[in-house]
Amino acid sequence: MSTIIVDDVRDRAWQIQATGVRNRWYGICPTEVIGDGPLGLVRLGERLVVWRDQLGDYHVQEDYCPHRAAPMSIAHHLGDRLACKYHGVEVGGDGTVLSVPGMPGCALEGRNVMKTYPSVVLRDTLFAWFGDELHQQPAPFVPSTRLTSADYDAFLCYVEYRTPYQFMIENNLDPMHGQYLHAKSHSMSKGDRAATFSVRPTDTGFVFEKDGQRDTNFDWSEWVDSSMQYIELEIPYPATGGPGGNFGIVSHMTPIDERTTACFFWRNRKVSGWQRDVWRFLYKNRLEARHWAVLEQDREVAEVMQPVPSGTEHFYQHDLGVTRIRKILRKEAEAQAAALAAKAASRPGESS
Repeated sequence: MSTIIVDDVRDRAWQIQATGVRNRWYGICPTEVIGDGPLGLVRLGERLVVWRDQLGDYHVQEDYCPHRAAPMSIAHHLGDRLACKYHGVEVGGDGTVLSVPGMPGCALEGRNVMKTYPSVVLRDTLFAWFGDELHQQPAPFVPSTRLTSADYDAFLCYVEYRTPYQFMIENNLDPMHGQYLHAKSHSMSKGDRAATFSVRPTDTGFVFEKDGQRDTNFDWSEWVDSSMQYIELEIPYPATGGPGGNFGIVSHMTPIDERTTACFFWRNRKVSGWQRDVWRFLYKNRLEARHWAVLEQDREVAEVMQPVPSGTEHFYQHDLGVTRIRKILRKEAEAQAAALAAKAASRPGESS
């Protein structure tokens, strides 16, 4: 029995790590893709319906009608509710069944039985809380100050890659690839092609940085894990990039499923006044196309990489950031799986 329990925890931990550790806020999609009707998506391996009511409020719910599990992503939008096409059951934004037209007054009416995810909008992005059964109430939403401070201006770039989300996290915690994969980029063409790195712990994660080189290339990145996981980095800009100092990126990865990732990149600079106007003009007219080219270089590698057996990769000193984040995510997934197993074992009628 104990071996079975251990195997169950191990399998669950693997599934959590592959589809995203829980009890975090994750980006769902850019708000611009949410139209007048419901939108069906998959995030963290879960089927979701996203919609906006007549007051402009966004809702993220499981994509199943509580009656017969027909997808609500093809439901009729009635302003403050969705009406299932199959039998007309009407469900509100909080998950409460408001009407059962085929059998008024039945026991289903008035029940809150459709899973609804707490959500928030920031920087043109809809976020939702993915808590496990032990953490259904959301933690405070704590994004990067580069996304909340008026001192920064940011543009969202959204892409979906056919690669596991951990690969994309590792990509952004690997500054040295910039000197090779992105060597012809206008902002990453300088700096040493050989380096050593250090890991500097922080209260919310760690900084992975080149020794003796700063403000030259992609020289550092910071992993932050509070109630939202993201990576911050800076890349120096030439004078032709306009005012505002270094070019910053906040990267956030949301697993779609085990093999696909929704990638949110907020390109940012610390600018105000006329400098903000210049930055926004230059970005849209000159810089954005160059940044898309860099993302395509990442895609070219990321989408052909495959998970490999342990021991296949042979790491060296540059990979300290990669090995550390793998350990962090694995331990978090194992802890969540163990806590869920302990909760299940404590329920009446279930053996330990």
